Amino acid sequence: MAVHKLILDDIFEDISCTLIALHCTIEDYRLAYLLNKNLSINLTRKAEDLDFNKGMSKYSIYEWEDKKQLVTWNLVSNICKTETVVEMDYQTLFNTQQKIIKTYHLIPEFRKVNYFLKIDSEFNGNKEKYFINNLLKISHIAMAYAIDVNRLKSKENLIFD
Repeated sequence: MAVHKLILDDIFEDISCTLIALHCTIEDYRLAYLLNKNLSINLTRKAEDLDFNKGMSKYSIYEWEDKKQLVTWNLVSNICKTETVVEMDYQTLFNTQQKIIKTYHLIPEFRKVNYFLKIDSEFNGNKEKYFINNLLKISHIAMAYAIDVNRLKSKENLIFD
């Protein structure tokens, strides 16, 4: 009887997309509006947020499918803050509670990035620079730059489907 082996080294090795990091402090819906206006796209909020760690962290996500170019655009938050209340067990007269805020990151390698713009198509250098220059024209965006997806340790977090 023949033995068949399947070797799956790294399923996520060849993700073909353009990933742009965005540093800004505005809310996600305002950023989506500004991106729609300046890049002539139509991002809309998905019905459900990205859910990681069994509900411990949720990230807002906006999506637009360009049917003409066959390209999908995603704007996703990199930061999720959750608040939990912990009962403190001190031997005192009053029960004390303490609120603890935990911060989670979609891509932990880039903790200072607020949002990622993921475009499911690899653009040449000129078109990528064109998008980044248009992003930097938005006054609320402090910094925008491209990230090489293949160098990320947590690139499996960029698979949204």
